[in-house]
Amino acid sequence: MTDTKQKILDAAARLIAEQGYAATSLRHIIADAGVNLAAIHYHFGSKEELLDEIIRQNAGPLNEERLARLDQAEREFAPGAPPVERVLEALLMPLAEAADRIPLFVPFMGRMLSEGLTPVIAARHFGEVSMRLTGALRRANPELSEQEFAWRVHFMSGAIAHTMCGAHHFAQLAAAEGDFRSRIGRLVTFLSAGFRARASAAGSIEARSEER
Repeated sequence: MTDTKQKILDAAARLIAEQGYAATSLRHIIADAGVNLAAIHYHFGSKEELLDEIIRQNAGPLNEERLARLDQAEREFAPGAPPVERVLEALLMPLAEAADRIPLFVPFMGRMLSEGLTPVIAARHFGEVSMRLTGALRRANPELSEQEFAWRVHFMSGAIAHTMCGAHHFAQLAAAEGDFRSRIGRLVTFLSAGFRARASAAGSIEARSEER
């Protein structure tokens, strides 16, 4: 890979991690990378293709580790389903390892998750992993209705994205943030309890509202 191409990729990843994809223009990227607009069009063609390449470079090892951890958990608990903690660890602990190897990629992906990856890019780079892990979470929580399970996966995605972006928005957390692995451990504990919470909670809230 040429130095110019890598400069563009590094600048784009850093800027998106700091300020988000929508707020990062191609002009911001070329100014940070010290290249001209023609260089981006030559190497990537568009901002979306640039995004796709950043993810392609870094997502492979992350996904491989997730699937390897899930395979191991499924072997250990066969013929039953792994508990929700083990599935969440398969999903999240490789992020802590990625943060050690490629620190910028974790907040970058946190920003992208919070803004919403395009369906094409999400399917291309995370489709298989998403199906496997979501299926394992479903088997670990058979008592939940389809709708309730979908809501909890939705809330999980938001919590993961926020955690990946960092704790700097909260002064009391930023002062004692600790390493990313500690944050992931807390997140696994929190999400495990969320999936195990009583499915009747939403109905109870609605019932109390009606009583008023």
